[in-house]
Amino acid sequence: MQKEFEIKYARRMEQLPPYLFGMINHMKSEKRLNGDDVIDLGMGNPVDPTPEPIVEKLCEVAQDPKSHRYPVAAGLRNLRKEIAKYYQRDFGVTLDSEKEIICTIGSKEGISHICLALIGPGDTVLVPAPAFPIHIYAATIAGGNVIRIPLAPDDTFLQRIADMCESLYPKPKVLVLNYPHNPTAALATKELFAEIVKLARKYGFIVIQDFAYARITFDGYKAPSFMEVEGGREVGVEFGSFSKSYNMAGWRLGYGVGNPRLIEGLAKIKGYYDYGIFSPIQIAGIIAMRDCEDDVSRQVEIYQNRRDVLCRGLEQMGWEVSKPGAGMFAWVKIPEPYAQLGSMEFSIQMMNRANVALAPGIGFGQEGEGWLRLALVENEHRIRQALRQMRRALSELDKE
Repeated sequence: MQKEFEIKYARRMEQLPPYLFGMINHMKSEKRLNGDDVIDLGMGNPVDPTPEPIVEKLCEVAQDPKSHRYPVAAGLRNLRKEIAKYYQRDFGVTLDSEKEIICTIGSKEGISHICLALIGPGDTVLVPAPAFPIHIYAATIAGGNVIRIPLAPDDTFLQRIADMCESLYPKPKVLVLNYPHNPTAALATKELFAEIVKLARKYGFIVIQDFAYARITFDGYKAPSFMEVEGGREVGVEFGSFSKSYNMAGWRLGYGVGNPRLIEGLAKIKGYYDYGIFSPIQIAGIIAMRDCEDDVSRQVEIYQNRRDVLCRGLEQMGWEVSKPGAGMFAWVKIPEPYAQLGSMEFSIQMMNRANVALAPGIGFGQEGEGWLRLALVENEHRIRQALRQMRRALSELDKE
């Protein structure tokens, strides 16, 4: 009898747990195929349209055969210049568009690939937790050792970083930050960043800051850039994205800015992995940054109104809710007696009973257990409908 051919994954695959969000998405897809109207508050996938000038520019440039060739790997020069103008205008930061800026296939790709440039076996990475999965597993895939640091008020958080640096040998090589934070919506101040720069200089670690939600801020809050703090460019790199600000999630366009040596390392890795972003998308990105500031302001207002509807509705259900000051998610603690179900089982119950998709907190690490992340992507009517359906589903659970 012929022996069955065996496929063996690399050992790194053993370190990657089942992707819980993939399980939720599969359930959602199956229900929709069966005709159920699932309201998706789980994934941060904007349903609002990309501004019309951006789409028009993409269609126009895509007609030019010259656009169909390989693009410039580091990003079109004019797009990098536009990113530099944005940093100068919004943060007072002067960047060298040739050496301190690189375009990426979304911020997630940039973070993943810079981890390959920086991290290997024996290197330690500090990641605040709970965490967006790529912040942990980009380092894991690169062969590094990840230590989670529970998020806490600034003084406590800074002390935890310092304690790790004092107690570990060799000392941590990288600290990953994500402000405004996903999933918790925690906010940063310039003072916090300044203290982190001091720690980075003292202990010699590199800072990677995920700034994907830079523009989605509420109630007068303005998210600071890590680059605007003295020494930020010396010790770190910051990644941004067009996905949320301009509703360009599927376009996969982002950027990294910061220390030239870090940008150079990322460019070298990317040179082996990809040829950059389709040129018409990059040119459309120029139009986004140049002509669509009013669209960003309108989108932020839409998200803030949805936030208010969601949080008010949850409060009326008796849930304790803290309104997020930025981002496109509410981070909500599951109330008793439902917390005993666990966040994954609670999310499954809401999917099956209420046709509402939620992101379980456990998907962001053990520190997220007992919490839910609710996305602000559906319109206000759909959010109200989701809350009504959840209320009915919870009443059913109460009777069982």
